[in-house]
Amino acid sequence: MASKRATSELGSGRLESRLTSDPANIAAVRHAIEELCCCKGGLDQGAAAEVGLCVNEALANVMRHAYAGQAGKPIQVTAQCQGDTVVVTIRDWGNGVNPASLPERPYDPTEPGGLGLICLKKMMSEVTYVPQPDGMLLIMKKRKTGANNGKPAGNPNPGQPSKADRPKPERP
Repeated sequence: MASKRATSELGSGRLESRLTSDPANIAAVRHAIEELCCCKGGLDQGAAAEVGLCVNEALANVMRHAYAGQAGKPIQVTAQCQGDTVVVTIRDWGNGVNPASLPERPYDPTEPGGLGLICLKKMMSEVTYVPQPDGMLLIMKKRKTGANNGKPAGNPNPGQPSKADRPKPERP
């Protein structure tokens, strides 16, 4: 059985979990972080679910890529509320490859995988990879700022008219 130890201090707005690289450990961490996001982070259920999905994807990536599918390897996850932001860190002691330094792979819906990094970029306010001498530290931040979920306001597709700017079709 894979070892897992979690310390949850929801009252203080902090959660820490030490787990091993067994996919069976992902769900409990994801749900605990979603609860923290809603109860102490002030995020709505949709934003909390996005954070949970990103944690799920990031942990799966650590297990699949940093540890090459090897079970029993250590992972440390922390989540804490800092003002209007929930900060989640995931530390591994894997191969140390920085996903941000890899060439962006075009998404192919006919191939499995490839959505984890896309989810992180689209759903989190900020994503930072900090190489460590013996692995990687991922820092993800989600701000609670209205309907934009922490993303800067404005047209998400520069060079294209926003929905509000698009001409409305005339009715016959």
